[in-house]
Amino acid sequence: MKEDKLIPVTSVTNGLGQTVADNLYCFTNQVVNLCFYEFPGRSKEWVLIDAGMPKSAEIIRETADQHFGKNHTPQAIILTHGHFDHVGAVEELAEIWKVPVYAHEQEMPYLTGAKDYPEPDTSVEGGFVAKMSRMFPNEGIDLGEKVQTLPEDGTVPEMEGWCWVHTPGHTPGHISFFHEEDRTLIAGDAFVTVKQEYLYKVMMQKKEISGPPRYLTTDWEAARASVEQLKDLDPQLAVTGHGLPMEGTELKQALETLVQRFDDIAIPDHGKFV
Repeated sequence: MKEDKLIPVTSVTNGLGQTVADNLYCFTNQVVNLCFYEFPGRSKEWVLIDAGMPKSAEIIRETADQHFGKNHTPQAIILTHGHFDHVGAVEELAEIWKVPVYAHEQEMPYLTGAKDYPEPDTSVEGGFVAKMSRMFPNEGIDLGEKVQTLPEDGTVPEMEGWCWVHTPGHTPGHISFFHEEDRTLIAGDAFVTVKQEYLYKVMMQKKEISGPPRYLTTDWEAARASVEQLKDLDPQLAVTGHGLPMEGTELKQALETLVQRFDDIAIPDHGKFV
């Protein structure tokens, strides 16, 4: 297990959580969201979706204990992708809980120590978070045999009724999760609801539709196609990796605007991946 360092960014929603849909609880760890999903009709059986910032294992465990009790560990940890702010506690939690971790096949090299992500692009258009991204870890992690590839049929282990959707662009193996019955979307960083490049907007959690965080997104045409794919699902509620949940007419109109104006809203004017 590599030595993690605390990343000094936070927001007004740090440590706060809310139930956003039946059996789905969204929790903000500093500036990133993760989800606790409890199986309908199976009390205290649950999965964790994404694993927060570095040094966050203790607060994630405490939050889980408050919801499910100390003797109710999850059935699995499922990752939207492997960036540092979504896997910060995954190595420690997987070891403590003795549970499998699932991710997309194309994300596996970054979760098994085979590859590192490209370094964050500090030259990208944006504010202070973009400029300070040089301190963000880009190294892959090594989960060894703990990490498994998601089923090819689109089903999500331990999450009946949900499907995973391949939404690359931000990373090659980025995925989102969709529950068709109530049209709930867990989008990861395929799109977000805060301008993640700007420190003040991140700290205050100013809600506005945006593309994936610019300083870590490497394929903008794939990112565009992923947003179009998610819009076509017609979600009624979206929990994103960064920012506040969005739903109903606000979400529908925001996604339509993002698709129509993707070049203006999402793609930076300059940066090494543009």
